[in-house]
Amino acid sequence: MRFAVAEQDTALAEAAGEVLDREVDAEVVRAGWPGAAPHGGPGDRVGAVWRTLAQVGITGALVPQTIDGFGLGLDERALPPLMETLGRSGLPVPAAEVVAVGAPLLAAAGATSYLDAVVDGTALLAVGLTEGAAVPFAARADLIVVRVGGQARLYERGEVRVEPLAAVDGSRHLGRVTAPPAGGLVLAGEEALDVPWRRGVLATSGLLVGLAGRMLELTVGYVRERHQFGVPVGSFQAVKHALADAGTAVRFARPAVLAAGWAQATGAPDAELRTSMAKVLASDAARQVARTAIQCHGAIGYTTEYDLHLYAKRAWALAADWGGPAYHRERIARRLGLTPTP
Repeated sequence: MRFAVAEQDTALAEAAGEVLDREVDAEVVRAGWPGAAPHGGPGDRVGAVWRTLAQVGITGALVPQTIDGFGLGLDERALPPLMETLGRSGLPVPAAEVVAVGAPLLAAAGATSYLDAVVDGTALLAVGLTEGAAVPFAARADLIVVRVGGQARLYERGEVRVEPLAAVDGSRHLGRVTAPPAGGLVLAGEEALDVPWRRGVLATSGLLVGLAGRMLELTVGYVRERHQFGVPVGSFQAVKHALADAGTAVRFARPAVLAAGWAQATGAPDAELRTSMAKVLASDAARQVARTAIQCHGAIGYTTEYDLHLYAKRAWALAADWGGPAYHRERIARRLGLTPTP
């Protein structure tokens, strides 16, 4: 039997890929780091690409078609190929937070006035579903969803206090958000946050697979061109084996992420288990590829100004986000009855 991703689930990823291949390079990714132009302002190169992607339909991919005409009738099965494409580009935007979590929450809550601005890319939305944790893109966002008192609440930027935080990936613009517990707009209660959380984990796993693939491509290209002792570095057995191992890790992670998307979309009883498995494999693969890529690049690979680090730093950050590998391994173990349930 041959398994393949349905055409309708890859069409949006292909459309996004055309935009990203045309408009995103390392300089655009670098433009998203600290010192970047304000969102929506003159010179905001990252925001311009994000608005173009919004016109393609990326931001409203999981918004039901019945809500103001948004949505493409897609479900979680479309997230892995779409997020892999976005991850491969390295574009520093809250893709997982907006597409998989924020926009569907706004739609479910009937917050159409905010949804309009988020889906067309004019308002940048940051989302943090772990209470008290740092929120990616909060330092730049116009709208912020945070978990307060067990509820997901939407705040406008002026309603909260945001303390910018240093991070390994500066383009994520982390911020510590202090929000009034009685303010904002309630989007969902405690009992309704499991599905958005799993979607966030799934989308982040897809981003990691894309980043890993991008770093692998960069490294293979480099070792083919870089010569040592009169031959390409890539001809050395140690380099071949290291890259083969890294490539195998990516190939194992990709189907696990696809399986998690299928499980979520179909309401499979093991959706939570498959989602955690996807995050573990994707995180481990991205970390392994980043380590291997830096080593195979030699001395230049350890230079943070080198383009490779734009993708490696994102991989390190995302591997720890939405629950790191240790967290999800523990969830898997509990689900399989391998550890006592707290």
